[in-house]
Amino acid sequence: MGMYSRCGKIEQARKLFDGIAEKDLASWSSMIEAYARADMFEEAMKLFRNMKLLEIVPDRVTLLGVTRGCSNSAVASLRHAQLIHGFAIRSLLIEDLMVETAVIDSYVRRGSLNSARRIFDQMREKNLVTWSIMISGYGMHGRGVEVLELFNRMKCLMKPDHITFVSVLSACSHAGLIDEGWQCFNSMTTEFGIVAHSEHYACMVDLLGRAGQLEKAREFIEKMPIKPDCSVWGSLLGACRIHPDAKITELAATSLFELDPQNSGRYILLSNIYTSLGKIEEAHSIRVLMRKRGVKKIAGYTVIELNNKLYKFLVGDCSNPQSDLIYRELERLMDRIKEAGYVPNTNFALHDVEEETQVKSLYMHSEKLAIVFGLINTRPESTIRVHKNLRVCGDCHTATKFISKVTKRKIVMRDSHRFHHFSDGECSCGDYW
Repeated sequence: MGMYSRCGKIEQARKLFDGIAEKDLASWSSMIEAYARADMFEEAMKLFRNMKLLEIVPDRVTLLGVTRGCSNSAVASLRHAQLIHGFAIRSLLIEDLMVETAVIDSYVRRGSLNSARRIFDQMREKNLVTWSIMISGYGMHGRGVEVLELFNRMKCLMKPDHITFVSVLSACSHAGLIDEGWQCFNSMTTEFGIVAHSEHYACMVDLLGRAGQLEKAREFIEKMPIKPDCSVWGSLLGACRIHPDAKITELAATSLFELDPQNSGRYILLSNIYTSLGKIEEAHSIRVLMRKRGVKKIAGYTVIELNNKLYKFLVGDCSNPQSDLIYRELERLMDRIKEAGYVPNTNFALHDVEEETQVKSLYMHSEKLAIVFGLINTRPESTIRVHKNLRVCGDCHTATKFISKVTKRKIVMRDSHRFHHFSDGECSCGDYW
């Protein structure tokens, strides 16, 4: 089973598992790990529940598999992290350092920093991985001050490794802490003797780029002692999304297409940047090039959990039983946020249609549909939590800020890059994502 799962052949692994007459604990653990590795968390959880129904007691290996699946899956929720944590406590496996660290990671990635920090503070023992996960968690949520506070505490107890520095530098980038980022980057070599990897250089390019220092970022890449890879050029192209620059955009895109011509996200990002620069023909040509090369766009979707059930929304989704109500409420909500100052950004809409159609297509983005569904079906004082499998689009980010303001609701959105905490018209990222 392990061989099949490592080769991505999950169906064959499951057939082998089903064919075992008397399954031992190792068989169950191996299949759960296979599902978790393949991002099939729901299947992993089904097996985990079946184990308990059959009175097969999971061990640390089993629990680590399902917990890691919870951390990495787009369809796992905070409730799943709580269920796994509860089982770890009841089975006393929470006393295992690796299990406890994995539970912290699942809370971090499911958006509950408070739960993660509570466990972290109560731990009798912490290793480098534990510290790095907590530091990374604060970075993902845009809490740069806490990142530096934890990092300084950690340095008094143990030597950070190159992974820890990736977390710290990434956090500095997301929080806009330029001076602190440079200080950490320089100390990595001078104070700790750690040789910078491509991930560290990518973080520094991201740090400079997000701050609008695109020329400095380009010069930084030119002076790198190692050949820049996709992560470095991707950071530069991502910065051009925030601060459009035709020359640097083309430099980054050309380098990326040479290194990784099948990455659909880069084509979409480049097309959107061209659109924001008013280069509509160039944007269209990128879409054409994408089709010619046979590059398939990853379908975007947003997931929300209500009453222990997951609901998945696609762009323009009408499959939900409440679709009519959702679209009526969405129309009213869009009118309300327009009155509050929201202006639709058609750079993120279809470009070969009339402007009115462009605006309507923006309304049907999966993020907005999931949020409205949450508004309809939850109590006024509750927090709405949604998960987007790709980076949230700029228009949906702006709209969600206004939605949080006019509805007086807190909205937590996890996208493929970080967490966004919306409240009273503001986002925790400070529009710095």
